[in-house]
Amino acid sequence: MSPTGGGFCFEQLVELAGFSVAQAITKVYSKDQFPAVAVFSGPGNNGLDGLVAARHLAHFGYRPRIYYPKRPDKPVNKGLMRQCELLDIPFVESPDAGLKDADLVVDAIFGFSFSGEVREPFRGAIGALSKTSLPIVSVDIPSAWDVEKGDIGGNGLLPSMLVSLTAPKEGAQGFQGIHYLGGRFINKHMDEKWGLNLPDFPGTDQCVRLGSAADTQTRASVGNRMDDHFLHNVASQSLF
Repeated sequence: MSPTGGGFCFEQLVELAGFSVAQAITKVYSKDQFPAVAVFSGPGNNGLDGLVAARHLAHFGYRPRIYYPKRPDKPVNKGLMRQCELLDIPFVESPDAGLKDADLVVDAIFGFSFSGEVREPFRGAIGALSKTSLPIVSVDIPSAWDVEKGDIGGNGLLPSMLVSLTAPKEGAQGFQGIHYLGGRFINKHMDEKWGLNLPDFPGTDQCVRLGSAADTQTRASVGNRMDDHFLHNVASQSLF
């Protein structure tokens, strides 16, 4: 997600992404049936999206709580945490505390840039989520999935819903659950440049449901390439 590609700064993109995740959740899991939401946030950008989503869910009338064991000492992280604290959103100290009496889980642990072996404390967190019967909403790509090949190790999460950001990732082509696209910030020039052929977003919505595996497949590989370009440019601007 590039400040040079679309004119956005990093913080704006995180806000738009997290807002789209929260809105997508409201389309499927109502606050009346799924009021208590456990948000599991990782140390990177995906975790920031989770913090933003938690804040918006609180404003929407849900009762989020956040498991955020690795908290980088950066202004954007501290600012988003402070916003959640001022809404009385609790930060819990263990996966079990997050899952206790929860109705829904948001998996914002690892996203597009994940690679290598899952280490603690996130190995235990993913293990706990793998055992729960609660519905799980993953942000951008299910945690521990390879962004190009999917759940190749067989150790990744199997969420009931996925909210891809910017464009579906190649590794999500085999995803069989409810699939939304979020992040309404791609202008027509970027869409044409990358050949995305993104679907129209309905009305004022920040998310759109993808109706079939074909919707994912036609956009997935270019989504990977575009996000790689975005991440490179954002990093070069020292916005992480």
